[in-house]
Amino acid sequence: MADRLAIATWNVNSIKQRIGHLTAWVRTAQPDIVLLQELKATADSFPEFDVQAAGYTAAVVGQKSYNGVAVLSRDTIETQLTALPGDEDDSQARYLEVRTCGVRVASLYLPNGNPVDSPKYSYKLGWMDRLAARTDELLAGEEPVILGGDYNCAPTDDDVYDPEGFADDALCRLETRRRFRALEYRGMTEAWRALHGEKHVYSYWDYGAAFHNDDGLRIDHFLLSPQAADRLESCEIDTTPRGWERASDHTPVVCTLAA
Repeated sequence: MADRLAIATWNVNSIKQRIGHLTAWVRTAQPDIVLLQELKATADSFPEFDVQAAGYTAAVVGQKSYNGVAVLSRDTIETQLTALPGDEDDSQARYLEVRTCGVRVASLYLPNGNPVDSPKYSYKLGWMDRLAARTDELLAGEEPVILGGDYNCAPTDDDVYDPEGFADDALCRLETRRRFRALEYRGMTEAWRALHGEKHVYSYWDYGAAFHNDDGLRIDHFLLSPQAADRLESCEIDTTPRGWERASDHTPVVCTLAA
């Protein structure tokens, strides 16, 4: 048995366009589990052959042209949920919860929520409330749980390059941040911040000159149950893939747990 478990999360912003980046990166980084978001592809069109060739099995919840999440693992995958409970009418592919490698993990792609004066923001807040309810259920199970993905939330002003300019953005509004903190208050640990005191370190940069100028946001997170947090060894943001040609606007975050 390995002495640690490495879990990565990456919003690839189109799996079809970024499959070469994904396979190149996992062959170097060697994570045991990979959580993907914003596939922009159906499950039928997911490049499973390429993923298998890189040494992974896959569980996919896809949607044509939008959203979509997946879990890749070097071990078998037991799918638990393919949608976030609480709204049977929600057809957006944003949540996939599985058991693999001895832990329960979920790949999450929270709604962006902009513009804030539209139904999109109400949907975002409702989605976060439903996530809180699911988190309560998961914590009651007292097992190692990792909720990883693109939360579309910069938890504090230290996580955004221009706090004043983003003050009324859906990713930074008080209502969004309160709901993110509510997940932590329930007993979940935000892995990167638990180990890092640095300010203005990011996982997302818009296209154009943003990456060159380091005009970013930290919106890709891992939240760990106490049983997982007790095993937390490291959590790092790998900025290298963001500098590649035709890169995703997000870069991978890798969380490592002791065995």
